[in-house]
Amino acid sequence: MTDDRAAFEASKRRSATGMAADEQLAVEALALNVAADRHDWSYQWSWLGVPVIQMPPDIVALQEIIWETRPQLVIETGIARGGSLILSASILELIGEGEVLGIDVDIRPHNRDAIESHPLAKRIRMLQGSSIDEAVLAEATRAAAAVERVMVILDSNHTHEHVLAELRTYAPLVSVDQFLVVADTFVEDIPPQEHRPGRPWGPGDNPATALRAWLAETDGFEPDAFVNAKLLLTASPGGYLRRTR
Repeated sequence: MTDDRAAFEASKRRSATGMAADEQLAVEALALNVAADRHDWSYQWSWLGVPVIQMPPDIVALQEIIWETRPQLVIETGIARGGSLILSASILELIGEGEVLGIDVDIRPHNRDAIESHPLAKRIRMLQGSSIDEAVLAEATRAAAAVERVMVILDSNHTHEHVLAELRTYAPLVSVDQFLVVADTFVEDIPPQEHRPGRPWGPGDNPATALRAWLAETDGFEPDAFVNAKLLLTASPGGYLRRTR
């Protein structure tokens, strides 16, 4: 890395550290997140023609992570409309290697068709079934064993129980220096009156509570200070972890 590039990277990290320490900024960012969520902000975006259902800063962070760490396999639990699979696959295509393994309990036909007909379909494989089903986990484990660098993104059922089960089973598949992303930890920050009816998760029962419980019982993973600090507007505060050993 050149001296200029190193200085630029150091400056970015100082700025992110400053943002993380700015309590007023955190309050304002949370208020904006809550207000934007009322209008389904994360549903407004697509990636290469497919709805991605992510906040724009998370989209940018994910492409940065994949480009930096070069995973050969990205396992994503939760497919929805498929844009996140296309996002990961597009960066892998630019890198020149790698596969995305998408897992969902219900892959709807129109979403499957959109993914399978996409130009990047060659880098995507899908499994239908619960992410914690033994047969699905066995297939994911076989895929992970065949490569050296594995990244995992957990974005399916957001209840505490389910996410904790996913963390216990999928985190061991993540390679050292690769990322584990726990999506939608923001659910914990949504005020109870803002909780959407009909969803089995909410404050006190969500990916953030599962992540805290899992971190208390495991080691070898650390929240990435830089990524988490710079993501002011995110669906996954504190949810970007790197495996350290």
